[in-house]
Amino acid sequence: MSDPIPYARPLPGTQPPLDSPAYGSTRTRAPLLPPIRAPHTLTEATSPRFSPAHYPAHADMSVVDGHAAMGERIIVAGRVLDEAGRPVAGSMVEVWQANSAGRYHHVRDQHDAPLDPHFEGRARVFTDAEGRYAFTTIRPGAYPWRNHANAWRPVHIHFGLFGASFAQRMITQMYFPGDPLLPLDPIFNCTADGAARQRLVAAFDLDVTKPEWALGYRFDITLRGPAATPFEEEEHA
Repeated sequence: MSDPIPYARPLPGTQPPLDSPAYGSTRTRAPLLPPIRAPHTLTEATSPRFSPAHYPAHADMSVVDGHAAMGERIIVAGRVLDEAGRPVAGSMVEVWQANSAGRYHHVRDQHDAPLDPHFEGRARVFTDAEGRYAFTTIRPGAYPWRNHANAWRPVHIHFGLFGASFAQRMITQMYFPGDPLLPLDPIFNCTADGAARQRLVAAFDLDVTKPEWALGYRFDITLRGPAATPFEEEEHA
């Protein structure tokens, strides 16, 4: 068992604020009063147990019922690390995204873009003993989101990471290198620190790329500390 290390908080400006004026919907959902610390009971601290036995892994979003999804197949892989750079084993990683046309497989998404019957846009994987995860998907498309005039979200994939219990969940987004929409996106730019924002951008990785099959991208996630990946809902992390 590894030695415990002191809790290290993120550096100022490296996590997005809950209320960001440029990101319109945060005005209505950000808390108006300081949070109240509530002690965790045994339920919050120990359950449910997120394991493949209870939550089966599903690591390939590019095929549904034996039919390939439309779009560019890609592989995303990386490691989940703590603030000391040590691997976090057994973490459940859930991902969700729009399809190659920029539309989510969800009743509330009424974007005028085609749905793909062979793409559901969700997966679940678990980190191994070295903190590694990987999944196969389709590169998503950009889509309009009405936050401001002519607003488009950059290409991105959502990540939800679970710890050992229900109260341990962190959410972030992964972006792609070279996307011209990144400098214009209020969500990406909620994080004031430029170096921290770059931790949200995946890197093309030839070692992850599978010859004649799919390009590979690496996205490592650090859960906390000065080098933490920016997460949504910072004060709940």
